[in-house]
Amino acid sequence: MTEAANKIERVQLGVRLEARLVKVLKGLAEFNDETLGELLEKIILHSFEPVPGDEGESSASPHSKAQLKAIEDLKKVYGLDYETHGARDFPKQSSAG
Repeated sequence: MTEAANKIERVQLGVRLEARLVKVLKGLAEFNDETLGELLEKIILHSFEPVPGDEGESSASPHSKAQLKAIEDLKKVYGLDYETHGARDFPKQSSAG
């Protein structure tokens, strides 16, 4: 890779997420000894990698078995009681949100 390709520029991003989900993400980032931004970058980049033969249905998980256990524990602690596709039922935000 060239030096230019290795240049990483991070930007501040204002987003709104469901509160319990944020608590679980922050807890997982702390568990991983990384920042919330680093965790989100890792999750997003892995979501771009399809499981061969299951493209569009599955993506690679960046989480180890220990991290997945921590996620389940954090979900219980913070009352995150919806699953993967739960966001489909969230009310839509206005464009101002």
